[in-house]
Amino acid sequence: MKNFATGLTSLSLLLLAGCATDPPSSAPTLTVSGWPVVVPCTLQATSPTHNGQLLTDQERTELAWAECAAQVDSVYQYQVSHGQTR
Repeated sequence: MKNFATGLTSLSLLLLAGCATDPPSSAPTLTVSGWPVVVPCTLQATSPTHNGQLLTDQERTELAWAECAAQVDSVYQYQVSHGQTR
């Protein structure tokens, strides 16, 4: 009976060890290698028939140019940080 009690105590202590709190593991460090991902800049074809559609098309075009400019800026910043500008 003594061995049974010792084994049961050891088992319960082993199970309680899984409940202990540890500090959270550190996040992995991301390493970027290569150029930033760039996709071709595109503008959608439009054929507005009303003034409201013309305004909407203008906003879409400006947004597309802004997204394209953001990609160019991203590549430029990468080049500056890696000493690759002329």
